[in-house]
Amino acid sequence: VMGITEFGAPQAADGSLISGAGLLARVERGDITESAHLGHLIILGKDGRTILKVGDPNVTIYPRSSLKPLQLLASLRAGFDPDDEALVALAASSHNGEPEHLEGAREILHNIGLDETALDNTPGTPLDPQAAFEWKAQGREAEAIAQNCSGKHAAMLAACVASGWPVAGYRDVEHPLQKLVAATIKELTGDAEPPHITTDGCGAPLFSTSLVGLARAFGRIATAPPGTDEARIAAAMAAHPHMVGGTGRDVTAAMQAVPGLICKDGAEGVYAGALADGTAFAFKVLDGSGRPRPAILARVLELAGVADLPGVDLAAMREIGTVPVLGHGNPVGLVRPAF
Repeated sequence: VMGITEFGAPQAADGSLISGAGLLARVERGDITESAHLGHLIILGKDGRTILKVGDPNVTIYPRSSLKPLQLLASLRAGFDPDDEALVALAASSHNGEPEHLEGAREILHNIGLDETALDNTPGTPLDPQAAFEWKAQGREAEAIAQNCSGKHAAMLAACVASGWPVAGYRDVEHPLQKLVAATIKELTGDAEPPHITTDGCGAPLFSTSLVGLARAFGRIATAPPGTDEARIAAAMAAHPHMVGGTGRDVTAAMQAVPGLICKDGAEGVYAGALADGTAFAFKVLDGSGRPRPAILARVLELAGVADLPGVDLAAMREIGTVPVLGHGNPVGLVRPAF
């Protein structure tokens, strides 16, 4: 019959992501639930056993920028070795483009005899509003150095120089560095299935993982023996959370509030992290929204037991988890975790 459209079941390629999702958060306005965010979530105990799951933790996702600590591990293994541990944290970042972030990326490049023209990530402008205003006030347009992934790309270039690999084409999935990245991801996640491979927003190859595999990887980084590259990443991120995100970022605030925590946000509603004891988590908001992520993150950390850890700033944790719904600029509701 003309004029009738039927919406059938999801195709097999995305059916598990959609059909297996559970409720992660409710958006409450006034006295009713106005919207809801579905998705998948897993919290693993330090012994690897499941503390909580919502939806299907075995679902295949693109971890987006939550993959950066794993990509950094490959770069360290290939020879990236800065003197300043803040630069290690920067290489795992989706940074704001504040002055210290840009100076750090330039320092990584300067130390290997390159400048920002060697970067092949997608040009961008700073994420931080003040930094973006100052950038544009200087008459500058989108540039690779200002884009939030420039630290990762600078580290990749440093790894190529250290290993004697070609700098040109370092983003190619067949480049030795990207093959090492793929092998490192498989090792840390423990995923059995071959990954789906595409291109991330910054231009680097993007490898899929299972959600539970992503959590496992963060747990392994957090509990790695001293002296390993994994332990170096965990120590750098925990010690320099501002370099991982920046001003006003929940990923930075969470690591500042919880000593020893490492975590990383990713586009399309992804988050992953681990406590120092190996308790690990990962979640994916089905609609890709960033709105519920801080509320979900705070609830996950609560369930992971951070309130019992020494030195935790519980007031800061409550602030991270408070996501107001506004009416005429005033709070009229909240985004609440549903688990």
